[in-house]
Amino acid sequence: MTPSELFIKKKLDERRIAGNLRFLKPQNSLVDFCSNDYLGFARSPVLKNKIEQEIKNNEKPSNGSTGSRLLSGNSDYALALEGYIASLHQSKASLLFNSGYDANLGLFSSLPQRGDTIITDELIHASIIDGARLSYANRYTFKHNDLQALEDKLSQAKGNCYVAIESVYSMDGDTSPIAEILNLADKYNAHLIVDEAHAVGLYGLGIIDGSLKDRVFAKVVTFGKGLGCHGAVVLGSTLLKEYLVNFARSFIYTTAAPLHQLASVKMAYRLLLDSSDQAEILRQNILHFKKNIKHNNTYPLIKSDSAIQCIVLKSNEKAKLLAEHLQNNGLDVRAILSPTVPAESERIRICLHSFNTKNEITLLSDIINSFINE
Repeated sequence: MTPSELFIKKKLDERRIAGNLRFLKPQNSLVDFCSNDYLGFARSPVLKNKIEQEIKNNEKPSNGSTGSRLLSGNSDYALALEGYIASLHQSKASLLFNSGYDANLGLFSSLPQRGDTIITDELIHASIIDGARLSYANRYTFKHNDLQALEDKLSQAKGNCYVAIESVYSMDGDTSPIAEILNLADKYNAHLIVDEAHAVGLYGLGIIDGSLKDRVFAKVVTFGKGLGCHGAVVLGSTLLKEYLVNFARSFIYTTAAPLHQLASVKMAYRLLLDSSDQAEILRQNILHFKKNIKHNNTYPLIKSDSAIQCIVLKSNEKAKLLAEHLQNNGLDVRAILSPTVPAESERIRICLHSFNTKNEITLLSDIINSFINE
């Protein structure tokens, strides 16, 4: 083996020994309790038909966009879609990205400069962490949802300060005290950026609305969760959009999304506006699960009112064992292992959906109850 191959093998062997080696699993026919398709849009025949009709209505459909948006890949359709999305979210402007990862990478790598400060919740998504690492700004984290810890970091901030949070956290499913964080940001002249990836759908167009939206510097919305398609958008001022078009490398140096992706996003938004019943069914399913689950202090249920519900098993082995037990009973629940989450916070992450039946949820909770209370 070459030195590089020896290094690769060593790192993989370390993961195998620790029991947290990642690998791709084939698609299965188990009951879905692991995907982010909270409202069932990804599997919706209604959405599929709307997308097909929208593409047919387009005069010049194409298989690909042919280039980046600054070269040959821009279109009137993309520009109109950005205007439509901005108006729905009551924002001045929006800029499309090819994924939520690209959006956060582009925003956080280009906006904060050397001498500026980025302060993130300790449970912030990896895409924001990676974007912040690519900037030359000072970086701090604060204890999850801890206002005093945030203020301690704000008091040390230099230059332009950007605070990054999620409205609904992807690994815990809990929500941020956004109004209180905004008050602290205002006190220290900091700018708040909110990732709404896991809020859109269950919470309508997101948690940031009303008087809050005018105080938030930027909002990131992804389309691969509640909207059931792909891509993302950064919402903010027209000045911010112009800046990102000029400096966000993950926007500038990538092939633009094709028409099918853009049409999917547009039709998903339209379906969302007409599908409040699905959000209510999802809310009832969340309540049904929480009513039936019998967690304990040893293996607690993380407090959450969102579609993401987590039982903390405190070890990779126990998390994998419970996940495998559920899968053997026909339920697709996945273990979330360290280092994705901190050591001793390993868990099973349950994603509830509007299409899950009450009987499926009851079976899920019964099996978990038996496992953690035996």
